Amino acid sequence: MIRVLAGIAALLASPGNPGRSEPDSAAENVEFTERQRELILQLSPLGPPPPDPTNRYADDLDAAHLGQYLFFDRRLSADGTLSCASCHDPAKGFADGKPVAEGLGVGRRNTPTIWNVAYQRWFAWDGRFDSLWSQALDPIEGPAELGGSRLQTARVLHDDPQLKVAYEGLFGPLPALSAVGRFPRRGRPDLANPSDADHAAWQSLTDEDRYAVNIVFANVGKAMAAYQRRVLSRRAPFDVFVEGLHTGDANKLRALSPSAQRGLKLFVGAGNCRLCHGGPALTDGEFHNILVPPRGGGPLRDPGRYGAPRLLRSSLFNAGGPFSDDRVGAAAQLVEFLADTPETWGRFKTPALRNVALTAPYMRQGQFETLGDVVRFYATLEGAARVDHHQEQILVPLNLSERQQLDLVAFLESLTDVSIDPALLRQPESPHRMAP
Repeated sequence: MIRVLAGIAALLASPGNPGRSEPDSAAENVEFTERQRELILQLSPLGPPPPDPTNRYADDLDAAHLGQYLFFDRRLSADGTLSCASCHDPAKGFADGKPVAEGLGVGRRNTPTIWNVAYQRWFAWDGRFDSLWSQALDPIEGPAELGGSRLQTARVLHDDPQLKVAYEGLFGPLPALSAVGRFPRRGRPDLANPSDADHAAWQSLTDEDRYAVNIVFANVGKAMAAYQRRVLSRRAPFDVFVEGLHTGDANKLRALSPSAQRGLKLFVGAGNCRLCHGGPALTDGEFHNILVPPRGGGPLRDPGRYGAPRLLRSSLFNAGGPFSDDRVGAAAQLVEFLADTPETWGRFKTPALRNVALTAPYMRQGQFETLGDVVRFYATLEGAARVDHHQEQILVPLNLSERQQLDLVAFLESLTDVSIDPALLRQPESPHRMAP
């Protein structure tokens, strides 16, 4: 805990700190047009997270507390060495600081932060999950991530007296996992590898017992989602500046340095960054191919969004599935109409930009080490991986000067806010929440 807070404090105090805004000592005035002011005011404030009808526990504080406990629990991994927080480390912006995720194996994509994940519509780089709770389940069983299984997860809850009481107080009785010979120690479905021991163990269960374990697994995801919905960053120096634009408060207008203000002017003006990074969450939530070359070079091989709708529709845990709490709602209906066409090949979800300065390296494979590298790519498109079909037609070099690039980075750094309850940065001592 002390290490986490000390690391954040040191980051905020450092001269080049991503979230530290320099005072406007130069008394430089940055003028915004009426249109630019209008666009800026659309970017803040960031309101409360939208509800998730598919998860009736989404905003339940007891569920969030249990989910937080499980988020840091290494017993969910195959060998007891990793937790969700191993890749989503609070001291590293709830990411891991690596180009691609590393768990029990090496992944193929960069670890996204969970800051403000509650505002997202689709989850993972390719959007193959349509709820935060369903996404939370995938890394538990991913062979390159925690490598666990849903039966193992249920047993962790069942065999720990405190966890069992906390779970059953929220969700009801656990299955009778102590019944001799009825439930294996591990088990999960793996249709791609039918000879896998975990898959064989899963298939040995009755339909009724598989359903009971799936309910437990879904509830674990819902509890973790309730915790992640509390990891919010909503009042960065940029937001204070926007309050100043609203009120004319000179002190609040000084929340951004002149350089950051010039960068903001570029962001909503000539740079047109808001086209994809619009709204208070600073993302359109959609999928784009921005021609970033693969790490290490070579042709583009990751299909990205292409194929993701099919994976989503086949999941038991999608918004219209048997474990959703809103099986006929808007999210469930949307699943059936998702396009899975060649035009989506190589497209990836637009990341949100709040706290972006904390989560280097950047892009789907961590191709860029710094924000400066990212801005430089957009400025020049040097090294862009051109494709012969369906590329983004609006993507052209911004031709920014060196100073403009530095200004844009200064604005991106002003989006940093780590003023979160410190208690949310560690595993609680108990899975039970102490009522206020």
